[in-house]
Amino acid sequence: MTVRKYRSIQDMPGPARRPALDPENLRMAFGLSALAAGLSPLLYEPGVRKFRSWEAAIESRAQRVRKNRGRLAVRPQSDPSS
Repeated sequence: MTVRKYRSIQDMPGPARRPALDPENLRMAFGLSALAAGLSPLLYEPGVRKFRSWEAAIESRAQRVRKNRGRLAVRPQSDPSS
């Protein structure tokens, strides 16, 4: 694969256009939607928390991480061709 240099962005070629009624467009849209949902910010409850000890603070953080871990799990996508 060759590397090309351009003097400015205007000299660069644009992305290839996709056919309007291509079924792959819908698959790409669903894939991008799933990616956006996976990249959404984690849930944090607003407010200030006070802890009696450092261990209690660490345990609270561990619970929050466990709670949000399910949101970060990558779910396998089913193959539409099967």
